[in-house]
Amino acid sequence: MAGESKITLSVIKADVGGFVGHTNVHPDLIDTAKERLHNAKEKGQIIDYHVLRCGDDIELIMTHDRGCDNSEIHGLAWNIFSACTAVAKELKLYGAGQDLLKDAFSGTVKGMGPGVAEMEFVERKSEPVIIFMADKTSSGAWNLPLYKIYADPFNTAGLVIDPRMIDGFSFRIIDVKEGKAITLKCPAEAYYTLSLIGTTSRYMISSVYRNADNDVAAVVSTQKLSLIAGRYVGKDDPVAVMRCQSGLPAVGEVLEAFTLPHLVEGWMRGSHTGPLMPVPFYEANPSRFDGPPRVIAAGFQIANGRLIGPHDMFDDPGFDSARKLAGRVSDYMRRHGPFQPHRLPEEAMEYTTLPEVLKVLKDRFEDA
Repeated sequence: MAGESKITLSVIKADVGGFVGHTNVHPDLIDTAKERLHNAKEKGQIIDYHVLRCGDDIELIMTHDRGCDNSEIHGLAWNIFSACTAVAKELKLYGAGQDLLKDAFSGTVKGMGPGVAEMEFVERKSEPVIIFMADKTSSGAWNLPLYKIYADPFNTAGLVIDPRMIDGFSFRIIDVKEGKAITLKCPAEAYYTLSLIGTTSRYMISSVYRNADNDVAAVVSTQKLSLIAGRYVGKDDPVAVMRCQSGLPAVGEVLEAFTLPHLVEGWMRGSHTGPLMPVPFYEANPSRFDGPPRVIAAGFQIANGRLIGPHDMFDDPGFDSARKLAGRVSDYMRRHGPFQPHRLPEEAMEYTTLPEVLKVLKDRFEDA
């Protein structure tokens, strides 16, 4: 495919004000984002766009030909989120502008609060893409489904029956605490991969590539707000973009990984463990104990940069059992109250009074 022009798919998200509390996004914010993106499309800045939301997060979906980390595209997103913040403040929405951690744009939104997942590729004859958006959880939530999709033949039959996938996939893994990254090839390095990504709060898959030709298969946002801000300002509420079919996992194989509502970090005050519930767009309103954590899946066909869709991939009774299981797991976990494993362990708590409690009580501890 050398010499063929590439397109860029950028998904940039932020929480700039919740309606009500952390539950939803007010329609005025969505309208503001759509108007700004419409103007950008009219000016030729972008090819196409769509605005979605999951819980209290706004997701800007854009196609363009400017490549990843482009300052003009990132600046457009920053200005949109700033405009939405102004509306949120006017409406006194909760946490207005909470994901905008810097005062001024500096060339890219990375490190400034918003989450970013971008990929550049040559369009195939048919280009189905699924964009996953999650709320009340962190980027480590993608580790388990990504591994199942791209490395587990019990989930993805194509890994053993599709000649274009038999060589497997490579995972780019980021150590978010040390700021380092490593690429591991599966199936050859599957055990090494699992030894890292099972620690979901530290080692996070950031992208996946097909071993046969290094073509990009998936990208996710890995920004950790607490590490950027130096304090707890909200969970990261990540996005993931996955290409499907034609030498990549089929749409059904990608979605199959979400039939298990696996346990993730987040939920109430970002400090609890709960199941990731796959829901249709209209049910992405986490309100029970600010949860449980939700994930939606928007399917698009990309045609010459145009976003044909979205199709609500989880609006399917095939996921009813996963939702019911997530409800039962939520009941079970909630009964633990402030005890682990419902509450996160101390080292994973981004929002806790424990240091202050220990300071007050330190003189009352004595030798056991």
